[in-house]
Amino acid sequence: MVVWSHKLVRLAAAAAWGVVVTATVAFGQVTVPDAPGPIREEPELRLDIPHSNAPWAPYLPSKVGPPDLANSAWLDSLVHDGKLYLSLQDAITLALENNLDIAIARYNLPIAAIDLQRTQGGGFDLGVNTGVVQNTPGAGVGGIGAAPSGAGAGGTTGGAGGAGSGAAGLVQSTLGTGTVVYSFDPSISGVVNVDHQTLPQINQQIYGVPQLRTVTTNGDFVYRQAFSPGTRLKVLLYNQRLTANSPFFNLSPSLTSTFEFQLTQPLLAGFGMLPNTRYIHIAKNNQKISDLAFQGQVIATVTQIENLYWDLFNAYQQEQVQERSLQFAQQSYGNAQKQYQLQAIPEMDVVRAEAEVAKRDQDLTIAKTNLQLQQLLMKNALTKNLDDPLLVAMPVIPTSQTHVEDGPAQTEVQDLVAQALQGRPELEESQINLKNHQITLKTARNALLPTVNLVAYYAGNALGGQLNPNYGKGFSPGALPRNTSNLPTGFGGVLRDAFNNSGQEYFVGGQVQIPIRNRVAKADQYRAELEYRQSQLFQQQLRKQILIEVENAQYTLEQSRARVVSATKARDLAQKTFGITQQEQKLGAGSPFQTLSAQHDLAVAESDLVSASTAFEKARVQLELTTGLTLQQNHISMDDAKTGIVRQP
Repeated sequence: MVVWSHKLVRLAAAAAWGVVVTATVAFGQVTVPDAPGPIREEPELRLDIPHSNAPWAPYLPSKVGPPDLANSAWLDSLVHDGKLYLSLQDAITLALENNLDIAIARYNLPIAAIDLQRTQGGGFDLGVNTGVVQNTPGAGVGGIGAAPSGAGAGGTTGGAGGAGSGAAGLVQSTLGTGTVVYSFDPSISGVVNVDHQTLPQINQQIYGVPQLRTVTTNGDFVYRQAFSPGTRLKVLLYNQRLTANSPFFNLSPSLTSTFEFQLTQPLLAGFGMLPNTRYIHIAKNNQKISDLAFQGQVIATVTQIENLYWDLFNAYQQEQVQERSLQFAQQSYGNAQKQYQLQAIPEMDVVRAEAEVAKRDQDLTIAKTNLQLQQLLMKNALTKNLDDPLLVAMPVIPTSQTHVEDGPAQTEVQDLVAQALQGRPELEESQINLKNHQITLKTARNALLPTVNLVAYYAGNALGGQLNPNYGKGFSPGALPRNTSNLPTGFGGVLRDAFNNSGQEYFVGGQVQIPIRNRVAKADQYRAELEYRQSQLFQQQLRKQILIEVENAQYTLEQSRARVVSATKARDLAQKTFGITQQEQKLGAGSPFQTLSAQHDLAVAESDLVSASTAFEKARVQLELTTGLTLQQNHISMDDAKTGIVRQP
């Protein structure tokens, strides 16, 4: 199993020196033992992590710099004469660099990477938020013309990928169920103390003194580490130095050392690679899910930007139509006044012309305010901040035009469905989530087994010290045996004897624990099975939903195309009718009011054509969304989206 935790641990924990370097973390093809399938190759992820080789670095916090809230330089390049000239591709570029929804979701990528590092140390996965952030208002999202945004963190919708809460009606509370996973990171613990004790004695026959005074110095050290097969290693070193004033103690100081080497290996529950590395597998799958979720975030935001752009285009064109309509009404009103002074027309025609000017002025005011709102929504979606009052007041001029091309034939709908099933990231997310459930099924079944551990133990014991100068004092010679053994007098010799097999101890045994009813593990295993089957049904439902969405988007596109064709014909006829009435008025056969009415009909027809054209563009955007072609059709690089810097705008 190939992992990158050791490099990343050294990088992530090296805040002591405060030197920032760019670390490249590559995810290659990794095959996990007993896993339901190979882990898909992941693109390279670049992280800026503090780096240091200082030994104390793992115990200092790693800092994350504050977010950059400055708008990208590309925005300034689009400003001319105090106006922001914006094409559709410019809008998408600015969104990738500045949109805060994408910026918020971008943090999920390093969060998923660090979650993997946590599991490689033996911790459980915390899960990643894979919902879509929808806090940017406009285009029917984020509170402007739509329902409230998601309830997840940062305005996200609830998502799967290891989180404990359910998503889309699914419950995932058993994800990762299994036996206890011990820390893969080694740990060292130690205890050093000095104990000075004075104990009054009732009977001096025991220790030979009225008060027993002892000084005990202890130095104990323990090393622990667990390994992926479930093996647990424990190494202990106990050291003690004891001095006493009793003449019955033949050694003072007395030195003892004990070395212990313990191995514990589960044989049933907790045995094998998968139960003990399940969190690593789930975290790796979650990392892929997080990557797909970020792709879904980019798709959702780009789709919103496209719809916002066409709403802006529609508002701009509607304002232009109403502007031309008002200008003609004002011109007609001025001509009517002159003709009335010459008594060529009745006063009623003048009144009608004046009323028409008032009505069209109202229509223009509505169109202008709607345009101002759409401009503000667009600027909000394409910037990190709107602190500059000039930017807030700056007009936005859309430069892209609608284009109604010939659409695919109805026989190609199945090809669109096949493309959607291949390109929709949420479908691949559900497939990876099923793999997580498959891992849980295996580990939950393993946890049903009784606990049977093989325990192996080896120890070395050693004794040393110096002869007590008070040993046997006050007693007749020969009353007490003298110390004639060749014991080491210092701790160096005692430690040597502890490791040279002179006082060895061996132990091999077993530990068995059999739960009588086992209801908790049984319930977890059965619930994991239910959640897995529920997720299978959800995936099938998602496939059907995608099919319906593609069909509906295709129908909507065809209807929008027919609406554009009809609106174009209506505009042409209204243009022709207006030309005829103008000619009739010049020849004296028509009245100014008839001409005004014809021009009003032309304005309505032009407005309908603009609405139909923008509706077609938004239907095309929706079809790209449902078929998973948004990124491809807009030439979007996910590498640019991850860095927030578009290299080729």
